[in-house]
Amino acid sequence: MVNKEKVKEAVVLLLEAIGEDVNREGLKATPDRIARMYEEIFAGRDEDPGVHLSKTFHADNNEMIVEKDIVFYSMCEHHLLPFYGKAHIAYIPDGEVVGLSKLARTVEVYARRPQIQEQMTAQIADAIMEHLKPKGVMVVLEAEHMCMTMRGVKKPGSSTVTMVSRGVFEKKEDLRSTFLQVIR
Repeated sequence: MVNKEKVKEAVVLLLEAIGEDVNREGLKATPDRIARMYEEIFAGRDEDPGVHLSKTFHADNNEMIVEKDIVFYSMCEHHLLPFYGKAHIAYIPDGEVVGLSKLARTVEVYARRPQIQEQMTAQIADAIMEHLKPKGVMVVLEAEHMCMTMRGVKKPGSSTVTMVSRGVFEKKEDLRSTFLQVIR
């Protein structure tokens, strides 16, 4: 759980440290707003992705299932600035499938944590492998990182792409190629 009182104290200290008047009309409620926002955007720290992936359905079709363009927003753990983009997931079921919204919810669990994209990609793939036990999974994340676009190198519009393959996707180039064609 997010300790909202500590967040409020920290925001006051931060505002004072950058030379702001914390009693200025526009800033008076900012510590409380930030505390409530952090409670929301970091809610994934307290969530178990297995909850979303535990309700499965029998399916005779064991062909590739793709859920693409799942929009996500996360927070870079290095600068506490947002990164956002789209997640694409493919899996080959082994007799069991999950509701498609559950894949999006799994992305949300990991996105709503202080995070790095490389780790998030692997966490999503590993959770799907662990809970659905498919023949394989592949996850691709495409994101723009505000820590790179609004500060530092300042290259807006640049995109970072991460890919993780598990199971049959690791061994079969044709499956990876088919998935990458579907998401383009």
